Amino acid sequence: MIEIFQGGITELDVDAIVNAANHSLLGGGGVDGAIHRAAGMRLVEACKLLNGCDTGDAKNTPGFDLSASYVIHTVGPIWYGGDNNEAALLESCYRRSFEIAIAQGDIKTIAFPSISTGVYGYPKEKAADIAINVMKEFEGEFEKIIACVFSPNDFELYRSKLSDPS
Repeated sequence: MIEIFQGGITELDVDAIVNAANHSLLGGGGVDGAIHRAAGMRLVEACKLLNGCDTGDAKNTPGFDLSASYVIHTVGPIWYGGDNNEAALLESCYRRSFEIAIAQGDIKTIAFPSISTGVYGYPKEKAADIAINVMKEFEGEFEKIIACVFSPNDFELYRSKLSDPS
């Protein structure tokens, strides 16, 4: 089951949340900063041991002070107009996050932010298409997948994409 939630991803009671991280994995702004603040300093220490992350890849840490047991950190692409492999890299962020969740073995519920649509500038409608399509592919592997969005407009965008039969 895929659900849409409008609000902060750190508020969700799920097994894993996905962090839209930067290459260092050591915290930043937006969703990344909110997750790091909520998880506490042990998250930074755990991330230091991961030696960063490439765009399109993902890595896993405990959730520490979050209600989520795990944080899956993924680095989305910066939007340069769409001709620099951005779509494949964004799709890879979602796929790698799902693959890590499945490999972990005890993740049944997972929440994703809208990866790359903040300061990385990915067009929200294009990003939502990718997110929903990959979520649908992995829907049978999880009890619940949540698309966590910030604004009412984003909520409506994801709702319309999720209800689109194509």
